[in-house]
Amino acid sequence: MSNKPAFTELFFSKTKDYLDIYLSRQNKKSQETIKAYRISLTNFYIYVTEVRNIKVMRFYFTDCTYEFVLSYSQYLQEEKKLGNSSVNQKLAAIKSYIKYVSDGDISLMQVYLSVKNVPLLKLTKRQRQVLEKDDLKVLMNSMADTKIGNRDRLIIILLFDTAVRASELLGITMGDISLDITSPYIIIHGKGKKERSVTLNEKTTEHLRGYISRYHKLGAPSDTPLFFTTIHGKMNYMSERNLERIVKKYGEAVLKKNTSLSDSIYPHMLRRSRASGLYRDGVPIEMVAAILGHSSTETTRIYAIPSVQQMREAIEKGQLEPQSAERLWEGKEEELRRMFGLN
Repeated sequence: MSNKPAFTELFFSKTKDYLDIYLSRQNKKSQETIKAYRISLTNFYIYVTEVRNIKVMRFYFTDCTYEFVLSYSQYLQEEKKLGNSSVNQKLAAIKSYIKYVSDGDISLMQVYLSVKNVPLLKLTKRQRQVLEKDDLKVLMNSMADTKIGNRDRLIIILLFDTAVRASELLGITMGDISLDITSPYIIIHGKGKKERSVTLNEKTTEHLRGYISRYHKLGAPSDTPLFFTTIHGKMNYMSERNLERIVKKYGEAVLKKNTSLSDSIYPHMLRRSRASGLYRDGVPIEMVAAILGHSSTETTRIYAIPSVQQMREAIEKGQLEPQSAERLWEGKEEELRRMFGLN
């Protein structure tokens, strides 16, 4: 009997199944996520074959040790000069791939447990930006009163008003919408196949009715996507990439007016802005969590961003000890200067 290792023991023998079947069909990852993981595993392939000069047909799962992956991390930092976030992303792809393989082959569990312990790099916690009322006005006024402009306006309105995720918005079908009742609502299909209902105010309902009358035939099938693109005469669900392009396009007008915003405008920023606005308006965190579709309020707390005015009032009322106030303002130099009337 030959002791020659089997092909399935080669490290890269299951990457195609992992990327094209597991992530795409079974784990339902977005195309952007799959693309990022593919790039990360390709980078590791290049490191193995070109930097370490190991033939790919001689690199096995058992060769992917804690020390080997740690050296890869150091290479990314010192030679490629990648930031901590980028390094962590590439390490996460390797760990996820090995976990997938070890779930199907218990003999490789030790390899996974070893690589899993390779430390991720510390990240600087960054305060995510939100859109204020003036920003939203500029955003809404940047759209033309045309068929496409009105469609895009409804997209922005629903993203903000209902605080849905991009994928949830694009998953809405005609059968999910109930308008001819006292309190109109839309059924949202969230993460983990959880459904929730979001109510619509009068103005949003009016915009939605107008859009449906222009884009959908009377009595359209219930599985017809609310937002769609047409390719070769066939209706398809609009892609997240197209949605991001639409939001970014109109967001350029906001960036020109508000130069303190460093990020481009993207769909999730509208969700975050809505959640933060609800929190600032005194809506209980439990209610905000329900609106966002969170099963835990701990997840929702990342959106609990107080306004400059709220923080100032809290300090003036003596609700914050000096030390906690200092922590609250940490990293907010621009807001501090603004509060003190400085440029």
